[in-house]
Amino acid sequence: MGHVKRVALGTVGGLLLVTGVALLVLPGPGLLLVLAGLVLLSRAVPAVERYVEPVRARAMKAAADSVASPLRIAGSVLAGLGLLASGIVVGLALIPQLPFSGWAAGAGLIVSSVILFALLVWSYRAQHSGASAPAANGEPVPATELAAERSA
Repeated sequence: MGHVKRVALGTVGGLLLVTGVALLVLPGPGLLLVLAGLVLLSRAVPAVERYVEPVRARAMKAAADSVASPLRIAGSVLAGLGLLASGIVVGLALIPQLPFSGWAAGAGLIVSSVILFALLVWSYRAQHSGASAPAANGEPVPATELAAERSA
């Protein structure tokens, strides 16, 4: 691999990783960005590959957990609506005492809510479809096993 390509992958992967770690505690798709950063970093630095699968498994488990019950789905939808509303409030600077008010911060919150809704729909379809869905380890789980797990 060329040095320029390796540096570019490492830089973008590192930025995604750092952003994802920050978003683990801030509103946003932190685990998804951590996974994306690790995947890119693993292409530039092969030693990082060993961290990709555990994070992928954790991301798949989080996706399955987010749609495990109607109450969790409702909570995720409320969180997404909260992010969307916060983005609009921050973007319009409706509360002047808030630091960093404006559309730069507001757009980040709105994009986070859109990503949350997209991931929620994907997770729901993956877990509730008749076809195979990803398990926590990333392997497909037959629909019969999914039905058995839901009824247990």
